[in-house]
Amino acid sequence: MTEPDVTVVVAVYNTMPYLTECLNSLVGQSIGTDRLEVIAVDDGSTDESGTELDRFAAKYPATVRVIHQENSGGPAAPSNRALDLATGRYVYFIGSDDHLGAEALERMVAYADEHGSDVVVGKMVGTNGRYVHQKLYTGNDPDISLYDSALPYTLANTKLFRRELVEEHHLRFPEDLPVGSDQPFTIEACVRARKISVLADYTCYYAVKRGDASNITYRADHLARLRCTEKIMKHTAALIPPGPDRDAVVKRHFDWELSKLLLADFVTLDPVTRRQVCEGIGTLMDAYFTDALRDGTGVTRRVRFGLARRGAVDELCSALRDEAEHGAPPFLLEDGRAFATYPGFRDGAVGLPDHFYEVLDEGVAGRLAEHTELESAEWEQEGSQLSLVLSVRLGIVGDTAAATVALAQGAMPKGADKPGARRLPADARRPEPVGEFGREFVQGGTRTRLTARIPIEQVNAKRGVRVYAEVAGSAYEIPVRSDGLPMPLARRWGRGVPYRVSANVNPKGRVVVTTAPLWETKSGVFRRLRRKLSRLKRKVTR
Repeated sequence: MTEPDVTVVVAVYNTMPYLTECLNSLVGQSIGTDRLEVIAVDDGSTDESGTELDRFAAKYPATVRVIHQENSGGPAAPSNRALDLATGRYVYFIGSDDHLGAEALERMVAYADEHGSDVVVGKMVGTNGRYVHQKLYTGNDPDISLYDSALPYTLANTKLFRRELVEEHHLRFPEDLPVGSDQPFTIEACVRARKISVLADYTCYYAVKRGDASNITYRADHLARLRCTEKIMKHTAALIPPGPDRDAVVKRHFDWELSKLLLADFVTLDPVTRRQVCEGIGTLMDAYFTDALRDGTGVTRRVRFGLARRGAVDELCSALRDEAEHGAPPFLLEDGRAFATYPGFRDGAVGLPDHFYEVLDEGVAGRLAEHTELESAEWEQEGSQLSLVLSVRLGIVGDTAAATVALAQGAMPKGADKPGARRLPADARRPEPVGEFGREFVQGGTRTRLTARIPIEQVNAKRGVRVYAEVAGSAYEIPVRSDGLPMPLARRWGRGVPYRVSANVNPKGRVVVTTAPLWETKSGVFRRLRRKLSRLKRKVTR
């Protein structure tokens, strides 16, 4: 038998009925069964998985090889056993509940051969609600780096590896990690690789979340995940010396695995486990959380990490509960800096430095939009002057003198749709504040109420109600949403030519003020009516 182009390794434990689709997707690959070797290791399954594997082995004896063994507790041991038997030029790993696109292996092998790649990352998507990070798949790239790409956020072993690389460095999976055992393998392969490529123009891999969420990733408890992450980070540190390259990789573990230990479910843990989680995170911060990583981490995560490191479990629980119930806290603007006033801020007993609470531009637009609330809107007329009187609550306190409300012509850029606001470019022009403004702190000083009386001009225009605020040296534009608040009734006003003004809510929930001369509106209606009557008359005379 000639050497196959690729050996596919399948570690199997109780994955019926998903296993059938997985195996069908392998034997149906366009690369052909003669160029393919499938080594499936049944890790002591107690369902029908072993029987299904034997059925495929009997049907495709030249392609599918099955090994049965006692349960080892995770995918590492069966994957290692399959690696010891692999003969393909490349090896590829697939979860036994997942499946491949029909041309996946053929395309990845061809791409590796064309570019001399040691690792090829084929596009991977999630199904049934499974989350898969997508930033790496913006386009094909024959040569990427582990250190300046999104690859650290895509560390599953579901990639094509040159087997020569695997054997040269004797890459194997650590069998003492119940979760994440593929990460040390993948990280070391990428560190050792001469070239890493991304194939993004075809969906190679479909990652399935089982209907009962029984994937092993979803079953491990907090302490098990902490221990696994600690071992993975230690392995990474042994491969990559301190500096920006190591930071680029371990940032993933702070952003992802460790952050997930400090979500809302943390408060439901027993006190001993909460303390152990905090101690473990503090140890990892002491070893790997450099100043550069700290400053590159969003303030929400940074505060949680800092409180965990200080052992401030009560304050950490308060921060998690408060954010779950009320959203993120307001920003305190002070001397050109901004701080997120989470529990523990400037609390001497906690002793967490201000820089953990400092807002360094990440996520500011979204948080400003979230906490900008319209409280009231009405028309106020004095003689011929009509004004829009607004009361808006802002999620900022402290030095709010630069905050204003204005009517802005034109739609917000598409990039502002997701966070609901945008950071203005340095050279951006914004409407001049017109009218009268007042400010007061509300809710115990945790919000600022901005009141405005904006004169309405006699113009033909449609303008959005926007708040402008300066946070940490940057200006932000925040569209004001109605949040279900009734808008004032349309008004007619003006001397000479009468105008009509209305405040409406657009499809995105934002308040828009429309002004137009009333006679133009009427004459336009009459013109359209005359045209229709004229057309009707011509038809009748024919």
